[in-house]
Order: sequence, then C-alpha cells, then structure tokens
Amino acid sequence: MKVNRLIAGAVVAAAALLATACGTGDAAPAAQQVQAATTTTTTTVAPTTTTTTTTAAPTTTTTTVAPPVTTTTTKKKPPVTTTTTKKPKPSTTAKPAPAPVEGVPCAATVSACIDLSANQSWLLKDGKVVLGPVPITHGRAGYRTPVGTFKVGWKDIDHKSREFNDAPMPFSVFFNGGIAFHQGSLKVPSHGCIHLSASAAKAYFNGLSVGDTVQVVA
Repeated sequence: MKVNRLIAGAVVAAAALLATACGTGDAAPAAQQVQAATTTTTTTVAPTTTTTTTTAAPTTTTTTVAPPVTTTTTKKKPPVTTTTTKKPKPSTTAKPAPAPVEGVPCAATVSACIDLSANQSWLLKDGKVVLGPVPITHGRAGYRTPVGTFKVGWKDIDHKSREFNDAPMPFSVFFNGGIAFHQGSLKVPSHGCIHLSASAAKAYFNGLSVGDTVQVVA
C-alpha cells in the first residue's frame, strides 16, 4: 500500500510540474489527471488469420500417337524376256524395167506395141514378136492417140461407131475407153483409134484377149 501511495504522489507531482511548464493556465483537476494516469489501456490484437491459396497449375498431358506402321511387301515379278524380231527392210532397189524386144520399142511383157512416130505396130507373146511390124494410122490433130500402157477392156467383131454416124469398125479391140484397134484406112488418120489392114485387124482380134497389155509410145 505504501508503494502505491508513493507512486500516486509522484504522479500528482509530475502532473503539476507539467502544467506549470506548459503555461496554459488550464490545468485539469488533479483527480482527473490522476485517474487518467491510472487508466490502463488494454489493446486486444485480433489474431491474424492467414489464408494461403494454392493455385495448382493445370497439368497438360500430351499423348502422341505413333502413326501405324504399314509394311508393304513387294513381290518381284520374274523378268519379262522380249524377243524382238527385226523385220526385213523393204528393198529400195527398183526392179529393172523388162528389156525391150529386139527391134520393138516396147517392153517384152506386153501383148501389143504401137509406135506412133513410126506408124507401126507389133503383136507379141512371151516376149517374142508373133506379128509385125504392120502399118497403122492413128489419131489426127485434136484426136491424138494417148501414150501409155493400157489393158484390153472388150472386143466387138462388127462394131459401129455411134459417135461418128455408125461408121463401121470391124474387128474392134478396145484398150483405152473408146480407142481400139480395128480395120480402117491406112491413108486417112483416125479419131484416136489404130487403123489396121483387114488381115492385120483380124489377126489382132484373134490374138488379143481381155486383160492383155497394150503399150503406146510416141
């Protein structure tokens, strides 16, 4: 008790000194100051609540699917053997023209030959002359007898020309369209036909067949 009283007295004395030292002149009653001095202030500190939030990072799982393994089995085919047969090259060598019969300006393969420039004709068989040369007359100007190789097309023993007023053409052997061997004048040129004497015309008619070759040279 003595100690408390001593402390209270000391506090009052200290308060009085403070009031005199401040010089305010408004000193609070000593009882209030003592009461204030003896006031115990209790501060209650609320317990600190610590909240820890743990955020877990999302886990990303990557699954890599290996591509399927395709196994290809290749069977080797047996080698194919190709046999190439070389075709023989066609011969580019021209066949020589048949040699003319001696004394005749036509090929030995023909059946009748006509030489317009010489006014002569021949009958042939198997490359040999069987008749000739015999005299002839042939086409006049504007009706020239064509040059070339022809085939006998048809025959008429008593033919008459419709184109020239039914003019007689005995023993006609046609070898180029309307052109024929036949019996006619050996002095007057024709309209393209080959005039022969009566005997020669008969021999040509009997010696030539349809399909036989007649060659005319200029």
